[in-house]
Amino acid sequence: MHLKLKRPLVIFDLETTGTNTVTDRIIEYSFVKVMPDGEMIKKTDRVHPEMPIPAESSMIHGIYDKDVKDLPPFKVVAKELNTFLNGCDLAGFNMLKFDVPVLVEEFLRADVDFDLSGRKLLDAQKIFHMMEKRTLGAAYKFYCDKTLENAHSAEADTIATWEVLDAQIARYEGEKLTDLRGNVQGVFENDVDKIHKITNNKMVDLAGRFVFNEDDVEVFNFGKHKGKPVEEVLKRESGYYDWMMKGDFAIDTKRRLTEIKLRGFNQ
Repeated sequence: MHLKLKRPLVIFDLETTGTNTVTDRIIEYSFVKVMPDGEMIKKTDRVHPEMPIPAESSMIHGIYDKDVKDLPPFKVVAKELNTFLNGCDLAGFNMLKFDVPVLVEEFLRADVDFDLSGRKLLDAQKIFHMMEKRTLGAAYKFYCDKTLENAHSAEADTIATWEVLDAQIARYEGEKLTDLRGNVQGVFENDVDKIHKITNNKMVDLAGRFVFNEDDVEVFNFGKHKGKPVEEVLKRESGYYDWMMKGDFAIDTKRRLTEIKLRGFNQ
C-alpha cells in the first residue's frame, strides 16, 4: 500500500435509480474501509429504493425491481452504516459531484446526522484530471495534430485555443453528452449559451441550486432570480425563503439557504 493513512479511509460507490441527487435513491452501496495498517473491511449490500427503478437505469447497472422487492430501505441500515463510517475519511471517483450528495441526502432523510465536517474527501477523478497532461499544447496536438510553437506566448496560446475550440465543435457536435456513469445528459450543440452551461459550474450547494458568481457571491442558479445574490433576494422577498423550504429541494440546499439567511441577519 502506497497511501499513508493516519486514520481509516472508506472508498465507496453507489448504484442508484438515476442521476438526480435530490430525488433519486440508492439501490446498492459498496464501502471498502482501508485501515492504516492495510487491512480492508468490505461492506456491500442492496436496499429497496422506495421507488420504481427506471428501465434505463436497470440497463446500466443490471439491478431490477424484482431484485430488491424484499429488501429493507436505506433508512433501516442508516445507523449501522453511519457507525461503520464514523471517524473515517472518504474516497471515490467523481464522488464530490454525485456519490457524496446522494449519500448525504439518504442519511438526512433517515434523520441520521452524517457529518462531513472534519472528514478528508479524496476524489480520484480530480487527481486524474490534475495530474495527467491536459495542457493547451497537449490539446492542440490531440485536436489539431499540430505542435504548439512559442507556448506561453499570449498570441500563440490565444490562436491555438481558438483552433482547439473550433476543432472540438467539429468533432463533438451532435454527439451525446454523458456523465462518468454513462448516463446521457443531452447532446453537444453548436451553441455558445449551451456550451457555457456545460463548462461553467461553481456550486455552493451539492445540487447546484446556488453558485458563486465572478465576485464569489452566492447567487441563484435557477428560476426567476437566477443570477441574483441569494442574500439580497431573501432580504427583499422573505416569502421566497419559505417557498423553498417547503418545496421539493434537497435537504442540503435548504441547509445552505438557511446558513445564508442567518448570516444576513448577523451582519
